[in-house]
Amino acid sequence: MTDTHDLALWLTDFRHELHRFPELSNEEFATTARLRNVLEQYQISILPLDLPTGLVVEIGGQNPGPLVVLRADIDALPIEEKSGVAYRSENPGVMHACGHDFHSSAALGAAILLKAQEATLKGRVRILFQPAEETGQGAPAVIATGALDEAIAIFGIHNDPALPVGVMGSKAGALTAGVDRFRIDITGTGSHAARPHEGNDPIVIAGQLIGALQTLISRNVDSSENAVLSITQVHSGSTWNVIPDSAWLEGTVRTFSQSVRENIERRFHDVTRGLAATFDAQIALDWQPGPPSVVNSESWVELALETGEQAGFEVRRIPANPIGEDFAFYQQRLPGAFIMIGSGGPFALHHPQFRVDDAALFPTADWLAQLAVAALTKATA
Repeated sequence: MTDTHDLALWLTDFRHELHRFPELSNEEFATTARLRNVLEQYQISILPLDLPTGLVVEIGGQNPGPLVVLRADIDALPIEEKSGVAYRSENPGVMHACGHDFHSSAALGAAILLKAQEATLKGRVRILFQPAEETGQGAPAVIATGALDEAIAIFGIHNDPALPVGVMGSKAGALTAGVDRFRIDITGTGSHAARPHEGNDPIVIAGQLIGALQTLISRNVDSSENAVLSITQVHSGSTWNVIPDSAWLEGTVRTFSQSVRENIERRFHDVTRGLAATFDAQIALDWQPGPPSVVNSESWVELALETGEQAGFEVRRIPANPIGEDFAFYQQRLPGAFIMIGSGGPFALHHPQFRVDDAALFPTADWLAQLAVAALTKATA
């Protein structure tokens, strides 16, 4: 399939198929099989890596030169789809509500376009079809296989429904947030609601804890920095006239600076220990670190945006976004750039009515192929 119009139509159909059969993190067996089938048809080399789901392919190598990497994610979310599209999910309770079907289809299109010019590539292009981005476990698993070995740069994409189709955006430095999850369990002493002095009320302790934690951003983070702390679950008790003996709460912290991230975690421990002593209760903090902040290399993000402009995109410098993205793990190993691609909205990522405008797909695939060639050229100049 060499005609770009035919390829664009075919890619759209392929994305719709992926969208109809979404799979959760580390369960992307059928998705992997669909990708493998197409890649084998185009005789694109699939590396023999130890990945239960997901694939890593390589194109080029006929001419000496560096190795650059493109990355797309392939997993879906545990969301019941309400988008109304004709190709809506046929797997109950699972949906491509983050657009990973778009990312993987664009990367597949880029692979096909690069394969057609393989003989002229000045080096190699490796493409990661990565599982389990939503859990933050996929990138570390791919790194462990050696997929980044010898690479000089990596590029990734994410669709952005806040941007119109035909627009891409990014920035040098921190683009997404470091993501941490926490759960706090409080153990007090239950009693009759009419005799609270006979117990140690965990709900009162939880209320004090919520108030204290909310000061960690406003009173511990420099106003020039950005950070978010959200408590998203609070649970305790089972009836109206009994003070329970336990409570728990859960939430997330988003930061753009490693020093701020470390300070907030340290202060979490200080606050929970202090309140445990104050109220003579047991307070257990379970801190679960997730992906760090995506930090773009200035030279590679400029190349990506310049190539995008040449490919017909409108280019914007956008502010940092507090979403999480495990692409950041790759950038701890080598420099690169993460680019947001306008997908037209109107519904946000992870919304049950989320959808991607198909008009964004082939231009993204074409630009990714051009970007890989531009990166090889830049590295060999």
